[in-house]
Amino acid sequence: MFIETETTPNPASLKFLPGREVMPSGTREFTSPESAEASPLAQALFDTGEVVNVFFGNDFISVTAAPGVSWSALKPQVLSILLDHYVAQTPLFIGGTASGISVPQEEDLAIEEDPADKEIIEQINDLLEERVRPAVAGDGGDIAYRGYKDGVVYLAMQGACSGCPSSSATLKHGIEGLLKHYIPEVTEVRAA
Repeated sequence: MFIETETTPNPASLKFLPGREVMPSGTREFTSPESAEASPLAQALFDTGEVVNVFFGNDFISVTAAPGVSWSALKPQVLSILLDHYVAQTPLFIGGTASGISVPQEEDLAIEEDPADKEIIEQINDLLEERVRPAVAGDGGDIAYRGYKDGVVYLAMQGACSGCPSSSATLKHGIEGLLKHYIPEVTEVRAA
């Protein structure tokens, strides 16, 4: 088995492409060893002691190294863990299901949305799904919708995009410009 790697705009993160499906649908981000307990693979990556974020996409895994950790030392460890996982055909999640797929749940929304904005919210989510998510996935991450209120869209960057030096520029100049262009009611995009 051959696992490709790609750099991301975030110098602390690398994108690993195992050449097969990772998640059948959705995404999943692990930001701590405690959250990684649901996945033997994520747990093994955190067990190196040098990983601070693991993100599963459809066909990739993004891993973020802890501050001060060199990828020249960490990359072989990560590749070994990934190879062991795929060769042993270990389930991605305990119980073999993708429980906890990152899909914004009502309790995740910090913003109390106005039911009158339903059509605007649908347009926002359609644009995010069709235009933004594929581009962000190409950089080893994802974007999660967190809410809309009074013209402001609240989004959270995930995976390699979380903590990336260019993530604020992506939100403010890229995504905000796109949403404002297609949805005149949108006046601003903020990180949530």
